[in-house]
Amino acid sequence: MNKNDIVKRLTEVFRDVFDDDSIVINENTTSADIEDWDSIEHINLIGAVEDEFGMRFKMKEVSGMKNVGEMIGIIAERGE
Repeated sequence: MNKNDIVKRLTEVFRDVFDDDSIVINENTTSADIEDWDSIEHINLIGAVEDEFGMRFKMKEVSGMKNVGEMIGIIAERGE
């Protein structure tokens, strides 16, 4: 799975979780860029991403993610 495929799928997950079809993400996107991205929505987002990609993040990965690029990197590393 290439990075562009991951970004497309992640974009749909973000749009679903935050109920906003105008969201466009990139590697530099952070919680500061999306108005409703708080700690509760972060948990919902992680769960939705895990479901979409059929994987589970480790706690240290979740707590260490600084931007969407790091999330993409973890997903790409593990494949599907």
